[in-house]
Amino acid sequence: MAAAVLGFEAVVIALSVPVLIQVSGVDPAPATVAGLGLALLAVVAAGSLRYSWGYPLGWAVQVGAFALGFLTPAMFVVAVLFGGLWVLALVLGRRIEAQRAGWADDETYQ
Repeated sequence: MAAAVLGFEAVVIALSVPVLIQVSGVDPAPATVAGLGLALLAVVAAGSLRYSWGYPLGWAVQVGAFALGFLTPAMFVVAVLFGGLWVLALVLGRRIEAQRAGWADDETYQ
């Protein structure tokens, strides 16, 4: 579930590049590097969630998305929405894993 959040977030962050350039007046080079670089980081984080460093990388994407809000204020809203989805995915993922572990224990003793 966390990978899906990061995947969708990567698309939205990549689509923020034209907004950074046209609406906020950011120079194209830094806007492209910031937007597409962060989108690429989100894709890498989504693919690396099976490793111990994947989740901290996901948190770095959330911080980066919030930081884009200083370039265009609309990204603050996007960052809060995806940050909430990220936390929800982590909380629900832990609950599901705990429930599965409980089911596995129940099946072992039966």
